[in-house]
Amino acid sequence: MGIFTPYKRHANKFNYTPRYYDPDKEERERRRQELRGERLDDSGEYTPGKYIQAKRDARLSRAAEQTSGNGNRMRMWALGVGVMLLFLFIYILIPRIASIVDMATTDNSAQSTQEVREVEEFDPYAPIIIVPNDYQEGDEIEIIE
Repeated sequence: MGIFTPYKRHANKFNYTPRYYDPDKEERERRRQELRGERLDDSGEYTPGKYIQAKRDARLSRAAEQTSGNGNRMRMWALGVGVMLLFLFIYILIPRIASIVDMATTDNSAQSTQEVREVEEFDPYAPIIIVPNDYQEGDEIEIIE
């Protein structure tokens, strides 16, 4: 956000030195604890990456436990049931799709024109069918609710 300069500017840095810190004393204490056998790597002191490594180890052990235990069997059962449902779905669906395709490919136009001709042709010499009317004037229609 500034103008290009040949001089490199550094970010603000703090020059903090602790008042009561003695690195030589810390090193002597560390060596004494190692010689006495008091200091182990798994002490309460934080080391960089300690928590990340612990989480990774827990995740790996959990994954190993799942693959060696019942988790693998449950996956196989679920996969088997899924495959059976898929085959059942195909077994039911394939004949219906085949019938739809068969209906689409058959020649329905010849049948429909023949039916139209039967309806359109009128035979004046054919007997007339009379349907009796059961309704007479004055009868009331009852509505049942």
